[in-house]
Amino acid sequence: MIIEVITDSKQDSIIAEQAGANRIELITGVLEGGLTPSYGLIESVCQSVTIPVNVMIRPHSRSFCYTEDELKMMAQDIRICKELGAAGVVFGAITEDKHVDEYALNYLITASKGLDITFHRAFDEVHDQFEALNMIDQYKEISRILTSGGKAKAIEATNQLQQLIEKSNRVEILAGSGLKPSNISQLLDEVHVSEIHFGTGVRFQDSFYQGIDSEKIHDIIKIVKTHSKRK
Repeated sequence: MIIEVITDSKQDSIIAEQAGANRIELITGVLEGGLTPSYGLIESVCQSVTIPVNVMIRPHSRSFCYTEDELKMMAQDIRICKELGAAGVVFGAITEDKHVDEYALNYLITASKGLDITFHRAFDEVHDQFEALNMIDQYKEISRILTSGGKAKAIEATNQLQQLIEKSNRVEILAGSGLKPSNISQLLDEVHVSEIHFGTGVRFQDSFYQGIDSEKIHDIIKIVKTHSKRK
């Protein structure tokens, strides 16, 4: 089971790794759903931890639709992430009518050669998740889709998440949004997922205004291990 934790600072990243997280999603602008962090932060985090650091590539929070100029900037951000030591990038793009933007996807994938790719929660805004899954599944460069199954919280969409897993030919489903120690056991009972994503659920007071609580990560790891033994 891969446990991915959102961080927005060097200190949070170090604490997450020491607590047992397997991968970091590095962002800034947490209250806007995550934006591209500064190059200084990316470099500092990549030099401070040994687990993979996947960097959010998102220039604004207005939508998941991007102009040609914005795609050029995103591609440049991706190339610099590679130079700074990132293991992967996290991005997504959809059209005005809520379908996966294939042009944008191809453009960004080309810039991401050699990097791990996550298609982020733009997936939760598409018109038809199964249609979108079928399209994304065809891109061997994309490792996973981060999704809450189209609901505000992943725990509210366990049936949808399980269907996505069953219909995927290759791409992993990374379940995320609203997950925490108190509900992760239910998720694992209902969804045969192999990667899980945590934000506020591993922070003090369940708030992005607070730092990472290593005990919550420890609790999640214990629950995952217990669940694996039951299986």
